[in-house]
Amino acid sequence: MASTGAFVEQFAAVEPTLGGSTGLHALRAVGLARFRAAGLPTPAVEAWKYTNLEPLAALGLAPAATAPGASTRVPEAAVAAVDGHRIVLVDGRVDRAQSALDGLPRGVTVESLAALIARDPAAAEAELGPVPDGLPLVALNTAFVGDGVVLRLARGVVLDKPLHVISIASGPLAFHPRHLIRLAPGASATVVESHVGAAGGFANVVIDVALDAGAALRHYTLQNQGNETFHVAAVRATLAARADYQGFVLHQGGRLARHELVATIAGEGVECRMAGLSLIAGSQHVDNTTFVDHVVGASRSRQLFKAVIDDAGRGVFQGRVMVRPDAQKTDAHQLSRALLLSRKAEMDGKPELEIYADDVRCSHGAAVGSLDQEPMFYLMSRGIDAATAYRMLVEAFAVEALDEIADAAVRQAFGARVGNWLADRRAQEGRARLSPAASGVA
Repeated sequence: MASTGAFVEQFAAVEPTLGGSTGLHALRAVGLARFRAAGLPTPAVEAWKYTNLEPLAALGLAPAATAPGASTRVPEAAVAAVDGHRIVLVDGRVDRAQSALDGLPRGVTVESLAALIARDPAAAEAELGPVPDGLPLVALNTAFVGDGVVLRLARGVVLDKPLHVISIASGPLAFHPRHLIRLAPGASATVVESHVGAAGGFANVVIDVALDAGAALRHYTLQNQGNETFHVAAVRATLAARADYQGFVLHQGGRLARHELVATIAGEGVECRMAGLSLIAGSQHVDNTTFVDHVVGASRSRQLFKAVIDDAGRGVFQGRVMVRPDAQKTDAHQLSRALLLSRKAEMDGKPELEIYADDVRCSHGAAVGSLDQEPMFYLMSRGIDAATAYRMLVEAFAVEALDEIADAAVRQAFGARVGNWLADRRAQEGRARLSPAASGVA
């Protein structure tokens, strides 16, 4: 267990500024107690076997200010280029001045969690719910919860354009936003998250999703924070009968990033798709951890996570599927594939199936390796030089994951991010070839 000292010491000074009822203050205290008992997870915890947060404990980061920094503007070049409604957070708190929510369809409400706490603290307390066991960073988020985004859609309502949630880190601070997404029966929405900003901070994000019967959510995340930033996100989705959830995460930045997605399939006819692409270089560490809990049968889940890893980067995929005894006729599949571009690159994979029903179709797989020489030879035999052929194959491997994104505009925007990353890697290779050390010039 890593140290919890800095967070525990900060709580007494910060919590009174977060607002809320007596019950909400008590809920935060429970969150702190759960976090203090568990501590920051270390590799001694099975769910964190490959990811160590001890370096975070050593930073002793100050909590973010209770008001956003007015001078911190949206870095447009770093966020996903998506046309839609926009809500902006700076250091975990909604910045109304930079948000653009005019023209929302009737039956769609978007507000800050802070506004909900001020208007109806009892409702906010009910929405935040009990503090879960075994999720210390969710408990920590609950302890410091004060703001975030609340999205609600009424029955049968379709959100006309994506809601783009832009979260900006202004500096080396710790912040803990909580987002709530609630879709009534038959409602449909697309939510895009862009996490960007300065290096050296800690973003501890929790997204609670509840989809009623027949609701559909497309949920796409770009993690593009500074290369010294710690970014941890937990998505908890509860899916009723015939609900349709599609989640995709593109990792491009961060010193240490972990995206944890827990989906509870609570009705028949559910379609749950989780996918992601991690672009890892330098000494970055990126962890994708999933848990799909098939409580009710006759539903389907699919997982596909790919990683391109260069330099001394490290990728992690932990995917667990549980099929409970009453979840007959479950159809579940998960696959992890990683492409290593360096001898120092590392990938750790742990796909798991835990099945207690007998009438199911379940499978999993994992593959890690370097580029296949046969397609390299094929391209070079057609007159393409080795360097160009190599880049083409890396790009093809990466871009294939984007096919999991159903929204064409989001797929194009994320594809542009992938192209920028690959171009940057090519530029770095060029600079290395021209450096005195590479050329042997003294």
